[in-house]
Amino acid sequence: MNWKAYMDDMKNDIRALNRTIPETTRAFATLSKSVKESDVLPFKTKEFIALGIAVAQGCEPCIGFHIEALVRIGASREEVADALAMALQMGGGPALMYAAKALAAYDQMKADKEK
Repeated sequence: MNWKAYMDDMKNDIRALNRTIPETTRAFATLSKSVKESDVLPFKTKEFIALGIAVAQGCEPCIGFHIEALVRIGASREEVADALAMALQMGGGPALMYAAKALAAYDQMKADKEK
């Protein structure tokens, strides 16, 4: 899978949705901003939690968004893998499949960033 192309397409789809239901998507953006700005847990920890939920729920676009964030803030492959192990423990076999996708996304996005 080409994660960059996949995420570019997904972002275009989200922009179209934003234009169609702007009040709803603005409310979701406000919620997202609010939970990320709380200082109780570090932002990186929150992204690991979100990635684990994305894997357990099988949400490929969510995996992509949270891997992008983790690459951007400097998460290591080992940290990502450890979070994926926890998601696997909670999500069983289906989570194993999405954990593999998430690690592939990390490897690809990290390599793209280093170019």
